Amino acid sequence: MEIKTYNNRTIKISETAFPYSNSDNLIALPALIDPHVHFRTPGQEYKENWESGAGAARAGGITTVFDMPNNDPPVTDAISLRAKKEIINEQLKNIGIPLRYYLYFGATNGNLNKIEEVKNEIIGIKLFMGASTGNLLISRLEDQKKWFAKAAELNLVLAVHAEDETEIQKEKKLILNPTIRDHSKIRSRIAAVIATKQAIALAKKYNTKLYLCHISTKEEIELIRQAKMEGLQIFTEVTPHHLFLNENDYERLGSLGQMNPPLRTIDDNLALWKAIQDDIVDTIGSDHAPHTLEEKTQPYPQSPSGVPGIETTLPLLLNAYHQGKITLEKIVALTNKNIQKIFNLPINNDWVIIDLEKKQIVKNENLKTKCRWSPYVGQKLRGWPIDIIFNH
Repeated sequence: MEIKTYNNRTIKISETAFPYSNSDNLIALPALIDPHVHFRTPGQEYKENWESGAGAARAGGITTVFDMPNNDPPVTDAISLRAKKEIINEQLKNIGIPLRYYLYFGATNGNLNKIEEVKNEIIGIKLFMGASTGNLLISRLEDQKKWFAKAAELNLVLAVHAEDETEIQKEKKLILNPTIRDHSKIRSRIAAVIATKQAIALAKKYNTKLYLCHISTKEEIELIRQAKMEGLQIFTEVTPHHLFLNENDYERLGSLGQMNPPLRTIDDNLALWKAIQDDIVDTIGSDHAPHTLEEKTQPYPQSPSGVPGIETTLPLLLNAYHQGKITLEKIVALTNKNIQKIFNLPINNDWVIIDLEKKQIVKNENLKTKCRWSPYVGQKLRGWPIDIIFNH
């Protein structure tokens, strides 16, 4: 059967590659790369492991993932990195899904001298300017400078969680008996803007290739817009939850809508979409961060931050395509082509087969992720991946 791709090229796919024969609605796009996942292995496999994570990735049309280092133990030296790879390879072998993966190295205040040994085994360095899940944190400017300089020296991408820890702690002290709605106040837009501004300044000073994770505010977008106009190596990631959810969703979701950085305003949603149109946003990463429902439904602030999303990224974007918010070409750029260029990935020939007209309600029981819940549960989305083709 021939399937027309988004740019009118055709590829031949075996009849057995997917169960659908109604080719009128079927298209093939380059399979997605998710540059930001937390598969919780090692240390928290009860939330996710690479068997369940790979199944969730496949269901979402994704054949390549970048996994973050804030595990237990965290990936902060050669021993922990290679031990993690051994676990991953064994789990992927168990299920027979040839998921492509790359791993980040976690920056700490004491492991700057460990990076040389693994520089050719990692996709980049992850630096947390503000505390999040796990214990990786570089909050002092002098320590941040060392990592920006080292990343530039080694020509490694420095991926940054840009929230200012001092500002977060200041807001925590001001809000007594916080509720879930206060999460967006504690981890304020000011905290995000201060950190992003500082990260851009450091990238400029040291000529660092800076990858800004999960940007959430319109003010940050303007800082990034200016940096790009100056020709700096600044790359911007946004998440589906910052595109499709906002502070109004706390009423419906409660702590299921808790993540770092937190939900913002409708104006911020609009600013992110405008930035996509203007090519200020380079990538979309799910920031897939599963926790169990039992953990998430604890009273705030005992509830952990993070939401699953690897299975719903593409359906949400396809639904937005039907609404006229984004083109298929832009989806491919944000979820594949730009990521390949930024991280200098070898080109693969993986494909995702999509039924553009398939309408399906997001249901927890249909999810492959081990945590089995979604902040989008109950939403009817139009356009779903139905299979992927690995070309190894």
